[in-house]
Amino acid sequence: MYEQRIFHEGLKAYRVIRGATSYDVDEKAKAQAAAWNDRWSRIQDAQARKRAKEMQVSKTYQQKEWALERTKAAEAEVQALSSVLSDSIEVDHAIDWESLKDNTLFPTPRPQKPSPDTLPPEPYRIPTPEVRLTCWQRLIPPLRTSVERSIQEKREDANRQYERMLSEWRNAVNKVDLRNKGFKQSHEAELAKWESCKLAYQEDQRRKATEIDEKHSKYLKQDPVALNDYWDMVLRQSEYPDDFPRSFAFDYISDTKTLVVEYSLPNMTALPSVKEVKFVASRGEFQEVHLSAAWLSRTYDLVLYQIALRTIYELLQSDAVAALDSVVFNGWVDSVEKASGKEVNACVISIQANKAEFMEINLSQVDPKACFKKLKGVSGSKLSDLSPIRPVLQLNKDDKRFVSSYGVVDDLDDSYNLAAMDWLDFENLIREVFEKEFSLGGGEVKITRASRDGGVDAVAFDPDPIRGGKIVIQAKRYTNTVSVSAVRDLYGTVLNEGATKGILVTTADYGPDAYEFAKGKPLTLLSGSENKRKRRIPELYNQAIRILRTSRADTMRS
Repeated sequence: MYEQRIFHEGLKAYRVIRGATSYDVDEKAKAQAAAWNDRWSRIQDAQARKRAKEMQVSKTYQQKEWALERTKAAEAEVQALSSVLSDSIEVDHAIDWESLKDNTLFPTPRPQKPSPDTLPPEPYRIPTPEVRLTCWQRLIPPLRTSVERSIQEKREDANRQYERMLSEWRNAVNKVDLRNKGFKQSHEAELAKWESCKLAYQEDQRRKATEIDEKHSKYLKQDPVALNDYWDMVLRQSEYPDDFPRSFAFDYISDTKTLVVEYSLPNMTALPSVKEVKFVASRGEFQEVHLSAAWLSRTYDLVLYQIALRTIYELLQSDAVAALDSVVFNGWVDSVEKASGKEVNACVISIQANKAEFMEINLSQVDPKACFKKLKGVSGSKLSDLSPIRPVLQLNKDDKRFVSSYGVVDDLDDSYNLAAMDWLDFENLIREVFEKEFSLGGGEVKITRASRDGGVDAVAFDPDPIRGGKIVIQAKRYTNTVSVSAVRDLYGTVLNEGATKGILVTTADYGPDAYEFAKGKPLTLLSGSENKRKRRIPELYNQAIRILRTSRADTMRS
């Protein structure tokens, strides 16, 4: 009998094949091996399919997990919109001046002193061979001489070898000394540079700290520039979503302690629009579920009301020097007009808040829109419509037409004929007349260039939040009756300038048609005295003050 043992590594199968002949045993062994291989191949294919399925299931699971994470992130973004106001209430928004200073150590580490190269060991002198003669060498002179000569040659060779090694050693020592000297010089240069950079860094820290201290000191003294910088820091440290604009401008009226904030609000595209993310396994793709347009519209209104209240709160709460009695918030939105496709910038929300009243409000419990309305804020019925409104108070004093003015009244007496006055002197006289009135409430009056570009002779800025605003003033040094066309021109200028009122002052008088046209319009007509030949200063001034105050009283009653 013949036999053969076979084994399959993958199946861990073992068998003894027996047969009558070696040929039979070989054939049976081959057939068994083929069967084992076929079985092993099927097992491997099944395992491969299983692994692929497991990988696919794992991938799907990971994709579903990612979809779930995206959904949670979207929900967090949506939730954050409802807490824009509440997130700010528990925070102290006053600037910590010391925290603005950089007290960090110089970040660059001190250069490490390099380790010097080790000097090579000094060469060892080879011992000189000693002369040791045998008896025969002592007795036979030639032998003795030969031995002594050989030893002498060895001594000389040893000395030469030692001198060569000593020379090489000295050269090596010199090279090491030079390298170490270079290392030292390089380290000293790096150290000097590091010390210089460190001193410059510390000096820059001291300089900036001094600037912060000076800015703090100016803020405590209520310097206008320092106040603006402070309010800018307060609003910039307020955290909003990255897509929200961070642009604002201030106009401070020190006499009334009123701060006008022109604030850029986000448009609808800045709001998150995704509600949920799903993974559709059958298509192998992600599907976003978006928030409804109605929800976005309601949320947009809520966000804008919250931003307005939050901004006012942050400014008033951070007021450490009692520089504010009230804050005016004008919210502007950049958008694209659907009808024309043009970019527009519109004021959609405006509110003035008195500090004493506002800080008594429990902002953590209020409905933002209801609170805004109770504070007499102005806005459209739906902020998402971006309907433009007239700000409660907007003082835009950056007008290139404004020029420096000069005094006139002090150089004149009661007998001066205003009709004969130079027209530029007359405009400055009118500016002085109205400045005396507006200065009582913290306002100011500016005159325009001699070209009268835009049809404006002077502009008054009245900070009063109810009856104030931008007032256009035109002066006519006439001797004849002023026609109705001049009044129409003034009304057109008022509309074009976005002013709240227009005042026309003349040394002459107006016709009935001029007064008729001015009825029901925000126009005031001031004429000279009844004495057509002598328009004297006290008469014009007293009449201007009387009519202006009467007009204001009428505005208040209405």
